[in-house]
Amino acid sequence: MGAGRFAPSPSGPLHVGNLRTAVLAWLFARSTDRRFLIRVEDLDRVRAGAEAIQLTELAALGLTSDSPVIRQSEQADRYDRALEQMQSQDLVYECFCTRRDIAEAAAAPHADPGLYPGTCRNLSDGERARRRAERPPALRLRAAVETWAVDDVLAGRFRAPVDDVVLRRNDGVISYNLAVVVDDAAQGIDQVVRGDDLLASAPRQAYLASLLGLPIPTYAHVPLALAPQGRRLAKRDGAVTLEDLADLGHPPSTVLAVILRSLGLPGSSLAAALEAFEPTLVPRDPWIVDPEKLLSTILDAAPQQSASTDKVHP
Repeated sequence: MGAGRFAPSPSGPLHVGNLRTAVLAWLFARSTDRRFLIRVEDLDRVRAGAEAIQLTELAALGLTSDSPVIRQSEQADRYDRALEQMQSQDLVYECFCTRRDIAEAAAAPHADPGLYPGTCRNLSDGERARRRAERPPALRLRAAVETWAVDDVLAGRFRAPVDDVVLRRNDGVISYNLAVVVDDAAQGIDQVVRGDDLLASAPRQAYLASLLGLPIPTYAHVPLALAPQGRRLAKRDGAVTLEDLADLGHPPSTVLAVILRSLGLPGSSLAAALEAFEPTLVPRDPWIVDPEKLLSTILDAAPQQSASTDKVHP
């Protein structure tokens, strides 16, 4: 049996947009007879206590992992094996560029914005040795293609550039792009549902999977929740987390109802939403969340919910 997943970074409480994506990942998995897994992506941004808070928030909505939750920080051996495999195929090279070097290269005429220009790809052995004495190198992919395509349930056939992405940072931490590919394959995850801000990274991740001989998952990149100004929703926008809303007297069951109704689904329960769920009918536009209007929407939804004393604080 395959699996879908929700994989948050433990950087703080999840807001209603994050939770909406988690609900969608659960619905996609359950509607296709897959397991639903939760993975903590803690290689980079970590805030003390955030993991426990996030898992409690998800459980309050009825979203729990069908297998024990794993943490990327505990999978170093898995990543090292993948990196060694790629090194044995001459697919890796050392890169000594600083962020400033890369930014300046990207600003040069005819440069492709956001793509690494290959500055360190063909350094001589002597030059590499000299630079290695000055700073530890990152490890980059020696890509053999310029673009790669994936099939997305919502976006259709999507092709994007593939550059020499970082595989391991110069501080020794494995990169997000490699870690998620290795983790998904190891966990049997063959369905990736996540925010559409990550759509552009899917082709390079699928390409990495192909180089490692790993299966490429089915993708579904879903619209984000945005603030009224059009920027990504954040906790600074007001009462948009379960904790904030609970403090205002709105239990998780009512917040879940609002999330489900924003997807055009029955708000009474996850089970009722699952019965009505059709992946191709997922709204394609961002969910605009105005905290003041969200509160009124929650108040409208509250009478449809039974009295609840749901708690979200761990």
